[in-house]
Amino acid sequence: MRTIGVIPSRYGSTRFPGKSLHPICGKPLVRWVVEACLKAETLDEVLVATDDERIAAAVEGTGARAVMTASDLPSGTDRVAVAAAADEGDVVVNIQGDEPLIDPKLVDAVARALRDDREERFQMATAASPIRSAEELRATTVVKVVVAADGGALYFSRWPIPFRRDGEPDLASGLWKRHVGIYGYRGAFLKRLVATPPCPLEKAESLEQLRALWLGGRIAVVEAAETGIGVDRPEDVATVEAVIRSRGLA
Repeated sequence: MRTIGVIPSRYGSTRFPGKSLHPICGKPLVRWVVEACLKAETLDEVLVATDDERIAAAVEGTGARAVMTASDLPSGTDRVAVAAAADEGDVVVNIQGDEPLIDPKLVDAVARALRDDREERFQMATAASPIRSAEELRATTVVKVVVAADGGALYFSRWPIPFRRDGEPDLASGLWKRHVGIYGYRGAFLKRLVATPPCPLEKAESLEQLRALWLGGRIAVVEAAETGIGVDRPEDVATVEAVIRSRGLA
């Protein structure tokens, strides 16, 4: 079994074209992500799946390997699947290319949720952190996940689930969780996932992970200490740089 970390990093972005190459404290964003992933203990290889030679050049010398993929692939998951070319028994971890402060321990936790699952109860793994405010719970930009007793995801939604019929939600209980966008896949299930068209649930919520549940796959949910800080728009750069400097990383 190999464990492959893949960072999808295409040049085009609706809100922030070329953000993978944008300097964060003097270093391209994609290099921050790569260097964090290289600190993970579980990854046998780190790949950057990209459609742009400039991004591939930015990865040179880091210890990761750039894999060129077509620019018209329908999703980041498709880009990950093409780049990983995983065997059925492999584990593939899809790491967001716009999170320079991704925690290597979280990458390891997602990978181990599948590597250590010898009975293969789960076909995928992801992460979640506690919801700490009513505003966060109500926000449709925050994806919520309901988790079963065995740690498997029951459902993901932009709606504030689970719905509390009587009174306000007790957020201190830990029952309400927000999804953190990192995914692990078994190689065989990743191939099945990208070969299947979007399902009605996925189209309704605009959440790709619902396709996995629709297919009958089970998704292990590991705990994340924090939600992470992504660079989605140009104005996010200053926020991320401030956090990096406050942690003494630059």
